[in-house]
Amino acid sequence: MNCAVATVSNQRLVALVCGSQVLVQIGASFWPALLPGMMSLWDLTFSQGGWITAIFFGAYMVSVPVLVTATDRFDPRQVYLLGVALTVIGHLLFAVFADGFWSALGARALTGIGWAGTYMTGLKLLADKVDAKLMSRATAGHAASVGISGALSFACADFISGIAGWRGAFLAAACSAAVAWLVVVSVVPRRAPDSSVAKSANALFDFRPVVRNRSAMAYAIGYCIHTLEFHALRGWGVAFLGFVAASTGVGGTLISPTTTLTALGLIATFASVTGNEAAIYFGRRRLIAVTMMASAVCAGLLGFVGPQSYVFAAALLLAYGLLISLDSSSLTAGTAGSAEPSRRGATLAVHSMLGYAGGFVGPLIVGWALDWSGGMSPAAWAFSFSLVAALTLIGLMVFWIMRPRELAGDRGKAAG
Repeated sequence: MNCAVATVSNQRLVALVCGSQVLVQIGASFWPALLPGMMSLWDLTFSQGGWITAIFFGAYMVSVPVLVTATDRFDPRQVYLLGVALTVIGHLLFAVFADGFWSALGARALTGIGWAGTYMTGLKLLADKVDAKLMSRATAGHAASVGISGALSFACADFISGIAGWRGAFLAAACSAAVAWLVVVSVVPRRAPDSSVAKSANALFDFRPVVRNRSAMAYAIGYCIHTLEFHALRGWGVAFLGFVAASTGVGGTLISPTTTLTALGLIATFASVTGNEAAIYFGRRRLIAVTMMASAVCAGLLGFVGPQSYVFAAALLLAYGLLISLDSSSLTAGTAGSAEPSRRGATLAVHSMLGYAGGFVGPLIVGWALDWSGGMSPAAWAFSFSLVAALTLIGLMVFWIMRPRELAGDRGKAAG
């Protein structure tokens, strides 16, 4: 092992990576937080608003197989620094040059590529340092840092834009990511690549062994559905609650839509960590199947009952976010724990690509459904969330048919 690596404890490395993820991710949800006002400012359709939200995940989806798989050959630190740099540039371009659909689309796409170089790359940094039994909890801690920053992103966008305008908000996001770059380049040690990985590019980017790993693919497909649900809800949550508030005549005494989405992110983080512990105790497959069924039911209720009352809408939105997030860390830990060690980067790349394919499709489905239904109305929202619920049930059937294995340390595995 490189002596420089040995000078940094595993605990310190985990803290640094998780802290950096908070700084990098803090601006990721500025666009959905400001979506209603930006649609009005730029005269966007619902589909265009959905595209600007979704392109972040689309760009992530197409770049993550290259960037994360490269960590099986190259130092993950270098890939991570590249991703953070692209995130800084993307936010900066949005702050300075965005003035409509196409310029916003381009800046958000660059930010999505940056996130592809930091999210699963950060997890790879941790996965390479912990044993199989601790992998699950290390994954949960990493997810918690991302979840907390994603939650605070909504409140920060609302607060900063209120003081410095929306351009100031995106400029602040760029500065935050730049601080993360400085922390990582200054403190996180370099690391030698894994010499056991084949040297040819063809072998490195050969995903066939990953696809043949039935257990890892089952968890990855489940993660695709999880991300579809979560980003459909998070991408349109502020707009949905704003519609309910306006249509029901709610005043300013209740918590605002952005505050509700901030609470959603914090609840989701808690649920993700708690859900992983529950998966260890009760069995991973059982926990995932139950939460997918419950979240599909909650999506239907949110669409049909939520528009009738702001209180109901906010409560159901928070409950739905909790249910979606209960299996988040469990799914990612399932994929990481099912992967061949020498192909963990490639396996996480496929997992993340499928996950953010869901993140790409989710906001688009809602935007398309709203446009197809003639704009925001109770019937349009019911139709939108019903589509999301139907896709969740299809994903549940696929997951259960594939029956992935439990992980080392899971009670289900011990019982087996």
